[in-house]
Amino acid sequence: MAPEIVAGVDEVGRGALFGPVVAAAVVMPENAAAELADLGVTDSKLLSPRQRDRLVGQIHRLAIDCQIGMASVREIDRLNILQASLLAMRRAIARLTPQPTLCLVDGNQRISGLIIPQQTIVKGDQTCLAIAAASIIAKVWRDRLIVRLAARYPVYDLATNKGYGTAVHRHAIQKHGCTSQHRLSFKPCQLEPFSINPSSLTSNL
Repeated sequence: MAPEIVAGVDEVGRGALFGPVVAAAVVMPENAAAELADLGVTDSKLLSPRQRDRLVGQIHRLAIDCQIGMASVREIDRLNILQASLLAMRRAIARLTPQPTLCLVDGNQRISGLIIPQQTIVKGDQTCLAIAAASIIAKVWRDRLIVRLAARYPVYDLATNKGYGTAVHRHAIQKHGCTSQHRLSFKPCQLEPFSINPSSLTSNL
């Protein structure tokens, strides 16, 4: 009988006002658990940016495969954030080679349309090393994307807030309106019913 191939799956960016929601799926060999624990792999929210950056390389080194899935701002606005998050997870899983025989999914929502057996785990990013590894991969990938976009939209302080609704970010929305990367279905982004030309937001540096 072939050994079970287990993938840990998690998403990040669900509560942000700006940018896509991003998921990661990670397949780890069975003998990697002890090393992951020794390295300090845990829920990405409990780690500093420096710790996450250090762990990403170690996770890639140990993993059989790591893949990213994403749902765009337009998909978030069209589907709602929950369904877009599950879509991002499904896309990450679909890219895995080999395909898993079981997916361990953070949270309590099953991934619709997934033909692979799945098990939801509430707070799985704190209790399951494969899910924790996925949370780190997704968080670092999304943060780096938002930092790149921050150069295009400097007035929103995205490099600091990573798209989340800080006071500075909300004030900038009130003052400047929303960009094409803001989630217009989210209430703080509905203050201004228009999108603006990103060229008007570029810095003069």
